[in-house]
Amino acid sequence: MSQQTDAAEADRELKKKHRAMWASGDYPALADEMLLELGAVLVEASGIRPRQRVLDVAAGTGNAAIPAAMMGAKVVASDLTPELFEAGRREAANRGVSLDWQEADAEALPFGDGEFDAVMSCIGVMFAPHHQAAANELLRVCRPGGSIGLLSWTPEGFIGQLFAAMKPFAPPPPLGAQPAPLWGSEDHVRGLLDGKVTDIHTRKQNLAVRSFHQAGDFVRYFKSHYGPIISVYKFLGEDKDKVKALDKALTDLADSFADAHGDAPFQLEWEYLVFTARKAAA
Repeated sequence: MSQQTDAAEADRELKKKHRAMWASGDYPALADEMLLELGAVLVEASGIRPRQRVLDVAAGTGNAAIPAAMMGAKVVASDLTPELFEAGRREAANRGVSLDWQEADAEALPFGDGEFDAVMSCIGVMFAPHHQAAANELLRVCRPGGSIGLLSWTPEGFIGQLFAAMKPFAPPPPLGAQPAPLWGSEDHVRGLLDGKVTDIHTRKQNLAVRSFHQAGDFVRYFKSHYGPIISVYKFLGEDKDKVKALDKALTDLADSFADAHGDAPFQLEWEYLVFTARKAAA
C-alpha cells in the first residue's frame, strides 16, 4: 500500500472519530442553552444580506446558518456530523425558514470554486484538525470580493484553557493536527489566509454563561453533553486516579474563571474572536 493510500485511510479514520465525538453526548441541548447568541453575532459581523448565497461550514445545529436564513439569504449548512442536523431542522422550522443541510468535510468541501457570496463558521471550522486545509477550502468556495466570517474560542479564554487542561489526559493528537483554539488567535488566522483577503476586521468579546450554580455543575454537565470532554474521559476508562485528577483540573479551571470576574451568582465568561474579511480579487 502506498504512502498516499495510507494517509488517505488515516484521514478517513480520523474524520470518523471526529464525527462520533460530536455525535456523542447532547451537543444540540448545550448549543440551545448556551450558544445561540453567537450565531447572530457572526451573521451581523459578516454583513449577511437578503439573496446572498451563504455557506455555513461546520454548522452543527445551525446557530449561525438559521439567523442567516432569517436575513433572507440562501443558506447551505454543512457539517461532518449530520446527526446534528435534526435539531437544526426543527429550529429552522420553528423560526419559519428553510435552508439546505449537507454532510461535508470542512477540509474537502463538495462545492464549486467561488460558489458562495459569504462563507462563515461559528465555533465550527476551528475543530477541523488540519487548519491550512480548512482555510484553503473556505477561500476556494468563496467568490472574489465575497465575505469570510469566523467566530472562534480564543486560546487564552475559558474554552481554550479547557482544552489545555484536558491535554495531559488525552491521547496524543494525530500527526499534523493542530489545536482548535489557535483559530482564536488573529495572527494564526491571518497566517492561514496568507494575504488572500482584504478588509480584515477583528474583535474579541465574551459570552456570559449563567447556566451553572457552581463549578461542579459545569463539570457534570459537560461530562454528559460535550463530545470532546466525553472522548477524553472515555480514553481514561477505569483509571480512577486520572479521572479524579481531570475532574479536579476542570473544576479548578471553572472556579478560577468565575472568581476572576467576581460575579454572583456563579457566571463564566467565555472569550471568542470575531474575524471578518473579504476574499481578494483574483
